[in-house]
Amino acid sequence: MEFMDASINVASYNIHKGLSQFNRRLTVHEMRDRLGALGTDIVFLQEVQHSHSLRASRFQHWPSQPQHEFLAGHIYTEFAYGKNCVYDSGHHGNAILSRHKILSWENEDISAHAYESRGMLHCEIEVPGIARPVHCINVHLALNEGGRRRQLAQIAARVRKMVPDGAPLILAGDFNDWRMRACTFFKEELGLAEVFETHHGKPARSYPSILPMFQLDRIYVRGFSIDTAHVHTGNAWHRISDHAALSAKLHLAG
Repeated sequence: MEFMDASINVASYNIHKGLSQFNRRLTVHEMRDRLGALGTDIVFLQEVQHSHSLRASRFQHWPSQPQHEFLAGHIYTEFAYGKNCVYDSGHHGNAILSRHKILSWENEDISAHAYESRGMLHCEIEVPGIARPVHCINVHLALNEGGRRRQLAQIAARVRKMVPDGAPLILAGDFNDWRMRACTFFKEELGLAEVFETHHGKPARSYPSILPMFQLDRIYVRGFSIDTAHVHTGNAWHRISDHAALSAKLHLAG
């Protein structure tokens, strides 16, 4: 039985590999505290450093765990990591942290060209009070317009193939959508609503975090109503990544 008042708190955050702007400071410890204070059920993370031997030797308190496991701590008991960009010293990608059981996950390569590795991390999560699994897709799209256009089509194709009609869906991440084309595309192609556009009239300004001007980070939903939507700025946040974090409280739509 589906409970119509079932709610879920989510966040999306490009963590800049756990480093401050210009890679001057290790910030992943502060980041764990800030994320823990949000009280979210599911977190979509981009630019997650799984390992980096050079930075591990440079920064004294570099965690021994991959960053997604370190950030999960004792709060998020489930996590999935999609390895996207591999290099001699390590690799990074997207991750999803969850308080609830991840039933399945897959990372699909959506790289637009050989010089920019990108992935689409898709999890099915069992959320108490919601009868059907919640489909969660985490992306970090290309810097160039042509690459993003192809990636939007790939996202739409995966949703049509892998997400049943009527199943609750959350798509979040860093879309690098300077020209503001994704909202219209997802609304027309998939029936998705962007939470800030729906709740506040326009997507959140999230980059650069010290003085947000660009609306690059988004949370799209289907099958949910939006109770609240916040962009997290200020000194406590802009010191730890070049992107601001986004969060939203969602209710299962009746």
